[in-house]
Amino acid sequence: MIDTVDIKILNIMQNNGRISNAELARQLNMAPSGILERVKKLEQKKIIRGYEVRIDGEKLGLSIIAFIQVLSSDTVGSTEVGKELAKIPETLEVHWIAGNYNYLVKTRLNSTADLNNLLKKFGAIAGLKDTRTTLVLETLKDTQTIPKEQLDRHINQPQRERE
Repeated sequence: MIDTVDIKILNIMQNNGRISNAELARQLNMAPSGILERVKKLEQKKIIRGYEVRIDGEKLGLSIIAFIQVLSSDTVGSTEVGKELAKIPETLEVHWIAGNYNYLVKTRLNSTADLNNLLKKFGAIAGLKDTRTTLVLETLKDTQTIPKEQLDRHINQPQRERE
């Protein structure tokens, strides 16, 4: 179970993943050793899954963002095609979804020629039946941050309710 201090740690770290343990302790008026122990527990529980740099793909020439719906012949409950999609380096996200299609894939590419090549890679996957591609014209919001209000709801919630 996580408490209000853990929520405060998560909120601060989401906004500044490079914050030092000492600075985090100072902001929370706690001992650095206590903060370090809490952060390690959050990592062990896989609440903090990792640390990464967010790169501006546009500045690297990766100006095309596409969402691709994928229809497969996977049997009910199987995600074999999705696992193959996830192996493709240009694939940023693969979501198993409900609806007319089985998967939603996000990619970021340099050109429509790159998109064409990616779709050819998809087409080589056994069991893939159809794709539907949507090109992004403008991104209005792009975040991985979980709002404080949603984190706050998690405090003192029984474990079985969270599973």
